[in-house]
Amino acid sequence: MRGSARTFGAITITNALAAGIGCAAGVELPVDAEVAIESDGSSDPPKLRGSPMSRGPLVDATVRAALARYYPGAGIVATVSLQSSVPVARGLKSSSAVSTAFILATARAAGKEPSPLEVGRLAAEVGRRVGVSATGALDDALAGLEPGFVVTDNRQDSVLRRGEIDPAWAVLLYIPPDPHPPSPGAVSAFAREREAGERSGRAALDGDWASAMRINTELVERIMRYPYRALRERFEELGAIASGVSGLGPTLAVIAAAARLPELGELLPRDRAERRVLPFCRTFSDGGPPR
Repeated sequence: MRGSARTFGAITITNALAAGIGCAAGVELPVDAEVAIESDGSSDPPKLRGSPMSRGPLVDATVRAALARYYPGAGIVATVSLQSSVPVARGLKSSSAVSTAFILATARAAGKEPSPLEVGRLAAEVGRRVGVSATGALDDALAGLEPGFVVTDNRQDSVLRRGEIDPAWAVLLYIPPDPHPPSPGAVSAFAREREAGERSGRAALDGDWASAMRINTELVERIMRYPYRALRERFEELGAIASGVSGLGPTLAVIAAAARLPELGELLPRDRAERRVLPFCRTFSDGGPPR
């Protein structure tokens, strides 16, 4: 039995580390996972196989959790394969995208088709257990499964709001080469910014995505010491809808009408950072509308 799935990376509107409310939107950075399940006829616990590039603590924990839920039993051998275009530890939700892709692929190999919310909640549970996310990042997981803005309460693993994205909008990404530190290590610093996190969360709940992103970015810049403020102000002067740090950075994301992004890109520093212009996700992970 074999299953495959494609999910996506995402950008941050509101970081849930500060107050528990998160908001994100998926972008066209695909992650493709495949899982093949067979039995070796033994009574042993499940075994995982795959290349070193396709495996690691998060993948192994995710596939084991998905097997326990969708294909429980002994003597199971799961062979995994992964292809990801999401830069790791740059604030673009690589962990959430990998986890959701493997949950879906494993479920499909078992003949199941769980809802995006079920997949997202399981990914959040695994993320907290493995330690790749302090909050579980339900917003990030769902953003990579369904188009649009999604606002979640990551303390309750619940969805608070979804919002459509103007089809004329796209995203400019400025991706420096050095990774950010793990999110659990930033918990105490973000806890001191709870009031700003709550303001950003309220703006997201009101559908004021630009204000939510600005307030969130100001607090992330204070904590992580990113020098993006002057650049962000210049983007706004030239017509950007919003801009800000994605996740814990170091990626800077700029939202604007797609036709404006080449001009805005000329403002970026000439350094070793990668630059990408991407559409927002228009594709559902299961090929249909949210359920």
